[in-house]
Amino acid sequence: MEEKITMIMDDGSEVEFTILEQTVLGGVSYILVTDAPDDEDGECYVMKDVSTEEDAESVYESVDDEKELDAVFKIFEEMLKDEMDIER
Repeated sequence: MEEKITMIMDDGSEVEFTILEQTVLGGVSYILVTDAPDDEDGECYVMKDVSTEEDAESVYESVDDEKELDAVFKIFEEMLKDEMDIER
């Protein structure tokens, strides 16, 4: 997939992420992103789309609920098991 997005953080700074995968669970869209340069190990983050119809652009927030994070992360692990080694 390897699409890049720029997110504006709460403090106004911008961070570029690479989208590794995306999925929908229970009608909610999730993306798995990393801020690591291509072909380097780094941290992965599960982000949830919390956009409303009024938002001009997508709005994402990190998933903090452990139960929700576990469920979504298992899906991403299965989707990427042959492509890369991800662990929680």
